[in-house]
Amino acid sequence: MIELNLAFFAQLLNFIVLIFVLNTFLYKPIRKVLSDRRQVIDSAREKAVSVDLEVQEKMALYEARLREVKAEAANMRATALKQAQAEESTLLEAARQEAMARLGTIRSRIAAESSEAKKMLAVQADALSGEICEKILGRSL
Repeated sequence: MIELNLAFFAQLLNFIVLIFVLNTFLYKPIRKVLSDRRQVIDSAREKAVSVDLEVQEKMALYEARLREVKAEAANMRATALKQAQAEESTLLEAARQEAMARLGTIRSRIAAESSEAKKMLAVQADALSGEICEKILGRSL
């Protein structure tokens, strides 16, 4: 059985003093260090979250701008392609018309030279046939 004598109260007093001393010199500083560390970690987490949100916002802006630039480049490319096709068709039509004009000129020149050659050949054929007749008949016609 426990005896309640002076030694018990002395030990109880020692225990209470020990709790007070340990609380003052050990537990409170450790709790303060842990609290400070928790605050540092929490502030670092909050900063990391804010930086992450900022990075995500900047990435979203970057991607939106990139899409805009790509769309603008596609529009410019399409416009340039249309202009090139229009210029190509204009140049082809001009070349076709020039070729048709030259072809018409060449055909008319060939027709003129052909009719001139026919006339000349007809004259030469008449003269030649007259000479042949004279040689065959042996007299002049």
